[in-house]
Amino acid sequence: MKHAIIVTGGKQYRVAEGDVIFVEKLDKAAGEKVSFDQVLAVVDGDNAVFGKPAIAGATVSANVVKNGKGAKVRVYKMKPKKGYRRTQGHRQPYTKVQIEAINA
Repeated sequence: MKHAIIVTGGKQYRVAEGDVIFVEKLDKAAGEKVSFDQVLAVVDGDNAVFGKPAIAGATVSANVVKNGKGAKVRVYKMKPKKGYRRTQGHRQPYTKVQIEAINA
């Protein structure tokens, strides 16, 4: 099975063809194609290619499934004995992509 390590949104992901992953929000609508060109490594059975830092000319093509927001995270701030209390919510946006092909 062919695997690759890609970088997007400042994070690294280990992907294979057919995988569905959640990445930081991309400026693409659902159904559009996206190509990740920062490929750090490609492993195909016993053959492994590692970049320094990235492999020149290697890409991973994917299809955007949907854009959405993650679960709500509560941010609570308090200063004891001062009467200061603040609650804030945050939902991190994400893009769900399905990996189609690893081109190396």
